[in-house]
Amino acid sequence: MENGYLGWRTLARRQWPLAGALVLIIGAQMVSWRGLEPGLWLLLPADLIIAVLAVVSPRRPFDAALASSIATAGSSLALHGLHLIRIGGDFVPLAAGMAITAILVRQAPRGRAVIGTVLLIVAWSTTQFLDRQNYSDGQANFGLPNLISIAVFFFGLAVGTGLYFRARDRDRRKSEAASVAAAQQAERLALARELHDVVAHYVTGIVVHSQAAEAIVDQNPDAARQVLPIITASGHEALAAMRRLVGTLRGTEASPTSRDNDELSAQIKRTVEQVGGPVRLDVQLSETVPPELAQSVIRLVQESLTNSRKHAAGVNRIDVDVRTIDGSVRVQVSDDGTGQHTAPVGGSGGFGLVGMRERVELLGGQFSAGPNGASGWTVVAELPLGG
Repeated sequence: MENGYLGWRTLARRQWPLAGALVLIIGAQMVSWRGLEPGLWLLLPADLIIAVLAVVSPRRPFDAALASSIATAGSSLALHGLHLIRIGGDFVPLAAGMAITAILVRQAPRGRAVIGTVLLIVAWSTTQFLDRQNYSDGQANFGLPNLISIAVFFFGLAVGTGLYFRARDRDRRKSEAASVAAAQQAERLALARELHDVVAHYVTGIVVHSQAAEAIVDQNPDAARQVLPIITASGHEALAAMRRLVGTLRGTEASPTSRDNDELSAQIKRTVEQVGGPVRLDVQLSETVPPELAQSVIRLVQESLTNSRKHAAGVNRIDVDVRTIDGSVRVQVSDDGTGQHTAPVGGSGGFGLVGMRERVELLGGQFSAGPNGASGWTVVAELPLGG
């Protein structure tokens, strides 16, 4: 019931110009009929019915065209039987018929649009022909071909209008479909980046510590056991990150809370510790980093460390430098690997650098990654604080 009410309210909002125009035409005709044949007032009920059909035609355009044709022809036959004439003063069937035709061509399937338009043309032409047969002097007696030509002219304007709006509707639907597809693609890419950054980072930490524990378990069982809490913590962090991601997809994730620079520094430190290994960390944040930007900074550090652990061979130290400078936050991660790439456990999708570049460019920043001389690899990202 509520949806129907909203539908009628929307229809009234869109069709009030047509309704107002038809009311003005009917009012002008009623004024012009004063002092003429009283039987002309028999046209008023049919005109009102045709006007209402034109106003509500967007809901069922073909049915409105069919009913309007019957009402137009029926009123004409009634007047013809009573030997009454319109004297060319009843414009409602023509105006309403043109409006219904335009809506019919715009909304209905092609076959129904053709049939409905032909019915309206024939009904109006027949009406005019019968009315002119009632002239006693016969001076204004038009032939049916001439009347059909006039009808085709006026209804042709209506058909052209309907085709124009039909093309506009089609273009709008294509544009909306393209926009939806682009939005869906953007969401998929964002989801892919988040999954890659979160899952790959924590799982890499788990794999690295597990391999280290496996290598020393026979020689130093106590040292191997000390790695287990780190693996457990990484697993919990991975689960928490996945829950946040699922919450985002379900639309139930809470809004990001404020994160100051101290909290950001602590989060970067925890990220480095989870990866483990010889990492030198330098964080200098003299300007406030917005929460949404801080999250991207953490993801960039995570993915850069993950890449170094997964791909670089012979890494003895990784330098992580995060600082604000000249209105931007700069993230630089360098390793001293041999320059040779190893095959990571579980394979590699090759989406790490692509995801980081997309993330940085979406925030209006600059990204670069490549060898840092004879050996090693450097990732540099600069994100504007105002972005």
